[in-house]
Order: sequence, then structure tokens, then C-alpha cells
Amino acid sequence: MAVPRQPATIAGSFDGTKGRHRIAPGRKKDMQVLNTTLLKALARALCVVVLIATPTLFLPIQPNGNSAVVALVAVFAALFTIVEYSVASPSFIEFRSAPPFNRLRFAALFFTVLTLSLILRGGDNPSTMTLLLQGIGRQIGDALDVPFSPVRLVQLMMSENTPASVLETLRVAAGLAYLVSLISIAAFIMMLRVKRWPRRSESFNVWINLPMFDPTAGGDVVQRLHRDSQINLILGFLLPFLIPAVGKLISIYATPIALNDPQTLIWMVAAWAFLPASLLMRGIALSRVAQMIHNQRKRAYAEAAAGGLLPV
Repeated sequence: MAVPRQPATIAGSFDGTKGRHRIAPGRKKDMQVLNTTLLKALARALCVVVLIATPTLFLPIQPNGNSAVVALVAVFAALFTIVEYSVASPSFIEFRSAPPFNRLRFAALFFTVLTLSLILRGGDNPSTMTLLLQGIGRQIGDALDVPFSPVRLVQLMMSENTPASVLETLRVAAGLAYLVSLISIAAFIMMLRVKRWPRRSESFNVWINLPMFDPTAGGDVVQRLHRDSQINLILGFLLPFLIPAVGKLISIYATPIALNDPQTLIWMVAAWAFLPASLLMRGIALSRVAQMIHNQRKRAYAEAAAGGLLPV
């Protein structure tokens, strides 16, 4: 009588060996997507570290020893970037899946910090590049330094005892940073017109791209988006004027603002120019999202009416 033959997997289990389990194609694809997402998050974290360390790398070492603080801030910013860009749904970063919104903002901030670092480096180590940037910044500062302009208000924010050299450097830095912010806003508006942002992707996920916005909080989503858009646009327009006013009040009633440290000047001017531009871009983006939702509703209502699904 013939003995039935055992299957290979069962026979192999008796002698201490097992057949190799093949990874399903779907699981391989998920692993590849996860690895790609993690690599992109690491690349973004590296860019953030380079941004934060740029003034320290280009400027002479200061005796106050703030390099450790810069390194600590860079590490925390890198960890935050890795977490936000590697998880399925971010917690704070908006428009993560709607490129190149964040890339444009990062490029504007990085170019501002890099240019200001090179300009201030020219005070101790002049070179052809630093002299060229100083000349361009001086011309831009002269053109934007008109009465009641943001560049003029930044200079008036300083105390009367501020040296003339610091005021001149501040005027050059403020004029160049303000011009970069205006160019970034114009580039984003052109991107809306030409590439019809954010329709490059297949769909726009409100939960992922607007993690701080809760569509179920109550009220019409389109009206709330338009309201938030208007608030951001108003703040973005007023901040270049409000920040110097607040700084002047602090100088009068508290401690006078001193910009003797080059890194302090770089980050203060960069924040003064970048925050209003970022708010303006966010306001424009929110208005665009509200318009997309409104148009989608109109199409859905038209299709339902054509199919006889709406009550008469």
C-alpha cells in the first residue's frame, strides 16, 4: 500500500526547518512607501538644520557662546520635522500634501537668512560676493526707505543711542528681506494662476493639509475658511507696521532694543519679513481652498438636480 506523501511545508517542519514566507507585493509596496517617506522627512530635517545653523556657520564665533543654544534648537526642530513629515497625519504643519506651498516659504526664509548672513559677514571678512550683496541691499534699502514705509519704521524702532553703522546695516537688511518676502508672495500668486494650485495632486485632503482646522466644529466650512483667510490677510498686511510699533513701545517703557549681535539682527529681520508674508500666503491659500469646496458643492448640486435627486 502506498504511503501518502506529506506536503513540503509539513515535512520541513518536522526536521526543524520551515519554508520561506514570501512577502506579498502589497506589503513590499507599503514598506517602500514608508522608507521613501522617512527619507524625505530626514532630508527636510537636514534642510531645517542647515537653515538654523547658517548664521553660525558664516559669521565669526561670538564670545557669548550661543553655539550650544543654536545646536539645541536645530536638534529639536529636526525632530519636530521628522515627526510631522513621517506620520500619517501631521499635528501642526499645514499644506503638507499640497506642494510646493511649504517649499516656497522655506526657500524664501532660507534665502533671506543666507543673504543677511553673507552681508554681515562682509563686515569682518569682505569678499566679492559680500560686497555685491551689500551694494544690492543698499540700493534696495534706499528705494524702500520712504516715509511711513515698513523699512523706515524698523529704523525708527531703535533707540536714539543706536550707532549709525547699526542703523545702516539694519536698513540694508530690512530692505532686502522685505523685497524677498514680496517676491515670494508674487511667486505664490503666479503659481495659483498658472498651475492652479493645489490641483497638481489627485485630491485635497482637508484633514491632512489643515490639521488645526476642524471641519466639524460647527458652522459652514466655506464661511469659516473665508473668515480665517480674511484674518490672515489683515494680519499679514498690518504686521510689518505693528511689529516696529510694538518694538518702539518696548524701547520706551522697557529695555531698549539692541542689535549689536549679528545673529540677533538676522533672525529679527528675517522674522519681521517672513511672518507677514507667510500669513498673507496662508490667507490666499485658505481662500483658494474655500473656493474649491464651494465649486465642488455646486457641481454636486447640479449633478443631483440633473439626476432628479433633489426635492422639488
